[in-house]
Amino acid sequence: MKTNVTSRISLVFMIFAICAIGAVSYLGYQYSLIKKEKISLEMELEKLKADFASTTQKLSNDIEEFRNLLITTQGEKVNAEQNARNLEGALDGMTNTLGLYQKLTTTDREVLSKYSKVYFLNENYTPKYLTPIPPKYIYDQTNERMISSDVLPFLQKMLDDAETFGIDIKIASAFRSFSTQGILKSAYKVTYGSGANKFSADQGYSEHQLGTTLDFTTAKLGANFGSFVNTTSYLWLTENAYKYGFILSYPKNNSFYMFEPWHWRFVGKGLALRLHDEKRNFYDMEQRDINEYLLTLFNQ
Repeated sequence: MKTNVTSRISLVFMIFAICAIGAVSYLGYQYSLIKKEKISLEMELEKLKADFASTTQKLSNDIEEFRNLLITTQGEKVNAEQNARNLEGALDGMTNTLGLYQKLTTTDREVLSKYSKVYFLNENYTPKYLTPIPPKYIYDQTNERMISSDVLPFLQKMLDDAETFGIDIKIASAFRSFSTQGILKSAYKVTYGSGANKFSADQGYSEHQLGTTLDFTTAKLGANFGSFVNTTSYLWLTENAYKYGFILSYPKNNSFYMFEPWHWRFVGKGLALRLHDEKRNFYDMEQRDINEYLLTLFNQ
């Protein structure tokens, strides 16, 4: 009986031992599999890390390359835009130069020339465009007075502004042709003899032939404008005429004619302002300096 119990215990022990050995073997096998899987996963992870690093580096390189390309492109764009602006500026400059050249070629250079015993205007010279002066500005409305069409707006503005201030200024004489000046000078010689040379130009030397020059008077003085210097009209002109482009041709102590307070010539606002500010006479300037104002002669 005792032997049977012992045999059973031994059998159970053997079975347990066999199960334990099987379990250990199974666990060992599973561990081996897990270890292999871990190693495989670690290798895969390292590969993924390497791929990620490579991809990141490539992406970084691509970004840097794109940035450099963008900078280069922007620089080229800036250069292209600058070149375009330079070209546009050059074209504008050429256009302006061409425009100035065309303006200069169509501007009557005689208008700013120094006559009055200096230069000679031939008998065929007539201003390109002459316009009748509206009668309200003329003293003797029975005779038509003409002036350069370009000068008329400046003249009207000046006389209208003078009237606003209660200043009476009327036109006694304006454009005179070569032949008209000759007739007038002959008449003066008959009356005054050689003394006429002190106040009247020979034909071809008169500023009136330019169509830019006027003799002023007042309604009260009329044709007897010798005393125009004593009027408020003359005073107003000396203080304001330059603002409209007009100057006194023959002030006191000039080298050409006696003082003529009634005789005013249009030379443009720019030149008139300079003469006023520098207190200079038109005939004291060099002709080449005067000619610099030809292009802006009729600028408002």
